[in-house]
Amino acid sequence: MKRKLSTLLVVLLVTALMLVACSTDTPAAEAPAETPDPVEEPAEGLSGEIHVYTRDATSGTREAFEGGIGFDKDEETLTASAVETSGNGDMASKVGNDVNGIGYVSLTTDFAANNLKPLNFEGVEPTIENVLSDDYSLKRPFSYVTRAAGDFESDEAEALTRAFIAFITESEEGLSAVDGAGGIVDLSSAKPWSEVAETVDGFDPATDYSGITLRTRGSTSVDKTLKAALEAFQAEVAFEFNMDHTGSGDGFKRVLGEEKDGANAGDIGFASRKFGDNETVSDGMLSGEYCQDAVVVVVESSNPLSEITQQQIHDIIVGQLTTWEEL
Repeated sequence: MKRKLSTLLVVLLVTALMLVACSTDTPAAEAPAETPDPVEEPAEGLSGEIHVYTRDATSGTREAFEGGIGFDKDEETLTASAVETSGNGDMASKVGNDVNGIGYVSLTTDFAANNLKPLNFEGVEPTIENVLSDDYSLKRPFSYVTRAAGDFESDEAEALTRAFIAFITESEEGLSAVDGAGGIVDLSSAKPWSEVAETVDGFDPATDYSGITLRTRGSTSVDKTLKAALEAFQAEVAFEFNMDHTGSGDGFKRVLGEEKDGANAGDIGFASRKFGDNETVSDGMLSGEYCQDAVVVVVESSNPLSEITQQQIHDIIVGQLTTWEEL
């Protein structure tokens, strides 16, 4: 009896093992399913409302930007939701701290320090080389104008102003300083400062100018290149300088206009655009351009967008494109 039970238990155990094996084995006649090709998932995009940042109405950067994107200020209206910024640095700071923000700054801006990503415009990267070759079209001049001859605080201040303008427009040292700070210049015809200095009317390199303060006013976008040039000039001539920059609209006003004798008066006024017809720079002792600059459309650094077209940024500015999903 015990032998029969043992035999029965063995049979039952073997049967159970066979059933388990059959339930897990793949039938020989059944071919394994083919592995599907990997599906590339789209990159995660930004969503939500586009936050537009702009400059004040007198800004040279704004004028160059709007002209470059085909915005007609006489026929079109800026989106009512746009946030106005007070200067290039303020624009960079605000856009760099807003993941949904978009704005525009000077090419001289430190993008990494401000957490910004510069966008290609019409498929072209904003670089000095592309500006000089005219491949990058969103650009503008950095212009200057001085007080009228005979209207400076002293003859020495007038001579120093003449010398500084010659330094940044003609000398190797001045142009290199502007170039090193991101300004776009042509160094091919530059001469050593020692040669240029001899040609400046009324300027004597042997004169002590340490008691003279050169006052600059106007565009905020010129700050970086101008400061670099002023500091380079100090290595050649002992003098002081005072930079008080509030926007291109104040460049002419504070050296030749209604504020030229006020508390904010300057010796040289700057605009990050061409001076307008109503800004009579011909009244100044000297006027011209000292470099070129590009206007760059920027977003916060984590934004997946890498380029933008003229039509897209135009439509964003006028409020026709309002969300990132629409781009």
